[in-house]
Amino acid sequence: MRSKYLFKAFSIKLYLPLLCLGSIILLSTCKGPGGVRVIKLGHGLGVTHPVHEAMEYMAEVLAEKSGGEMEIKIYPNQQLGTERELVELLQIGSLGMTKVSSAAMENFAPKIQVLSMPYLFKDDEHRDRILKGEIGKELLLEGEKFWLRGLCYYDAGKRSFYTKNKPISEPQDLRGMKMRVMESNTAINMIKAFGGSPTPVSYGELYTALQQGIVDGAENNPPSLFTSKHYEVCKHYTINEHSAVPDMVIISTKVWNLLSEQERVWLQEAADESANYQYKLWAESVEYSLSELQKAGVEITYPEQDAFRTAVESMYDQLQTTDPEMFEIIEKIRNQE
Repeated sequence: MRSKYLFKAFSIKLYLPLLCLGSIILLSTCKGPGGVRVIKLGHGLGVTHPVHEAMEYMAEVLAEKSGGEMEIKIYPNQQLGTERELVELLQIGSLGMTKVSSAAMENFAPKIQVLSMPYLFKDDEHRDRILKGEIGKELLLEGEKFWLRGLCYYDAGKRSFYTKNKPISEPQDLRGMKMRVMESNTAINMIKAFGGSPTPVSYGELYTALQQGIVDGAENNPPSLFTSKHYEVCKHYTINEHSAVPDMVIISTKVWNLLSEQERVWLQEAADESANYQYKLWAESVEYSLSELQKAGVEITYPEQDAFRTAVESMYDQLQTTDPEMFEIIEKIRNQE
């Protein structure tokens, strides 16, 4: 029985971009000249983003570990589609790998929404213990029944608000404001809890949406604000750090099942090493991005977080009633030292 949460991957809407991409993506993984296994990886970020740099490193490590028998071919900048479209391509096996926010993954594997809950982790060390531990590993594999297997987590930092006309000093400042969110029910409910009006917009369309006033602001981490150039439109950045939603590097199970045991070992090891590398790149990028944002005239403020934390506690209370299984996972995370 198909999950009610599963997107309609076989819809006519999807067929059209698939036809257009036919000349680019003939197979998500194939044996090329000399018996080289080529896996196609698409994502929506720019080539200067730490995620892309980490993926290039993963490709280098995989080529080295496999002695040139495996290759990852990377398509950045939404060349192959939006985040949602890329995930759908993985589901039908027309693309091998992608990077996706775990917030977007909740639409395919609902349990993963726990990672999007606001103020879930005590600090960075707590987050890392959870993601590298039993809970994190179980959530990586949660999407397998939907043809999506997680390989590793990438650091996506902490998300905060950036706006066009005023800073957000407290939740009530969001009243009447249209705030861009990812296609995530958790993100939508969080903005509502803060008092704002959540407006899902594709990341690739966000710059124009900000310019045209379709949305008044958005929420993201410092490197994404800087590399996207959204700071050219939004001059107020409020570091309230309401969530620490990790990215996930995922592979189509249709592709994973085609790999030999040795190829799986090589790929998993390359993914894990790229995650360690990406964490280092990310820390450097956050520091650099904040410095550059200040130089560009962005007003950066650090409000007290207590009011923001209080505003979203209702989300946890509701889950305790509506989804006890999910609430049990959350309690395990919150109680783990």
